[in-house]
Amino acid sequence: MMDKKEIQKKVLELKEKKGALILCHNYQLPEIQDVADIIGDSLDLSKQAATRPENLIVFCGVHFMAESAKILSPHKKVLLPRIEAGCFMSELITPEELRKLKEKHPDAKVVAYINTDADVKAESDVICTSSNAVKVVKGIDAKKIIFVPDKNLAFYVQRFTDKEIIPWNGFCYVHARFKPEHILEAKKAHPDALVLVHPECPPDVIDLADEVLSTNGMINFVRSSPNKKFIIATEEGITYRMKKENPDKEFIVAGPPKICVNMKITRIEDLYEALLYERYEITVPDDILYKAKKALDEMLKYV
Repeated sequence: MMDKKEIQKKVLELKEKKGALILCHNYQLPEIQDVADIIGDSLDLSKQAATRPENLIVFCGVHFMAESAKILSPHKKVLLPRIEAGCFMSELITPEELRKLKEKHPDAKVVAYINTDADVKAESDVICTSSNAVKVVKGIDAKKIIFVPDKNLAFYVQRFTDKEIIPWNGFCYVHARFKPEHILEAKKAHPDALVLVHPECPPDVIDLADEVLSTNGMINFVRSSPNKKFIIATEEGITYRMKKENPDKEFIVAGPPKICVNMKITRIEDLYEALLYERYEITVPDDILYKAKKALDEMLKYV
């Protein structure tokens, strides 16, 4: 039986042999991050995949992310190493529920967070990410906005606009577990640290942040900041990359580590088998892909 180092070597060999591109989300396990071609957030990875020459993409993340890569690169083969790696938040809304909400508010435009499945994206006017949600909502030509599925991101956006936002009652179970006391206790122990919070966190946690940032935003901020210590309020997996890229800086996770089980389900063995057998391929029906791509393309105006 091969150990992890041997499997990582086999992964790199297979990647070269098949001309594949390995994409890895910031929350993935270290053993996956260490063999990835690109590490980043969901949209950034999908956008980069669309511009790369490789026609075989292995997306180490969750289902909606691999779908987004397929939508932006419909001619490419996109694999998800663990097909059951879903997203709790994206499963909290269905296209049927969104259609009913649209019927209740016919004068509203729909802004869907990228953390949604393709069939929900297809029912939306424009997609947003955690980094450009404010810009998208401000820029879209409507006074009333249906915002799905994350209520906490909707509440965050509402701080910066006078538009009426109708939030869906969804949330990220990882970020929802952050409490104000986690931040306050960490800040008391490390008064010289800056507090970086993800906008999926509850409003009372965001109130205590020095910076509210997406995962890529956090990565870029700590890299350029002269500060040497940071309190991090997002999934703990991001700290591996932070420490690796900034060995002279210290990163403290606020409160008990918050772990996304779906992000952590992918092991190096799964990545190896995905490359070896070219499984599990992500497909999106043409009619849904076309509509979802239109909403994603609309978002690119605001990136």
